Amino acid sequence: MEAFLDELSHQECLRLMAGAVVGRIIYACQATPAVELVNLTVDSGDIVIRTLASGKLAAAIDGAIVAFEADEYDPVSRTGWSVTTIGQAREVTDSARLQSLHTSGPHPWVPGDHLCFMGITPRTLDGHHIDLVMPGWPRGTAGLGTFSPLRSGSQGN
Repeated sequence: MEAFLDELSHQECLRLMAGAVVGRIIYACQATPAVELVNLTVDSGDIVIRTLASGKLAAAIDGAIVAFEADEYDPVSRTGWSVTTIGQAREVTDSARLQSLHTSGPHPWVPGDHLCFMGITPRTLDGHHIDLVMPGWPRGTAGLGTFSPLRSGSQGN
């Protein structure tokens, strides 16, 4: 078998990020790196998370430069992708956008009044796809299974 590691385009990164269920936000909390698992949506090119307005996450990231990562991996076919972005996080305050986000998500998984939407505008957006191919099989088929996030219409599932 042969492994290929391909860079993803900006649009492929956003498409895969939009199909991700969860991601990791990396930020500074009292001068110490912190990582939290959050659900997300992509809205107008921004990665948007939902949190408590009075919570430590909203306080720590509003106006700050943060990193965000989402990925997916299939252990059977040994294929997957990873997308990382760095950008400034800001509270979403536009009333029309807030109304849309309340409907479209992301929807909180844990109890509490998660009324604060934080948008991360990517300054950098980098991604990679790994494909393990059996000899004689075309790339993009993974050679062993059906997982390939780069296939038309796939969301990486």
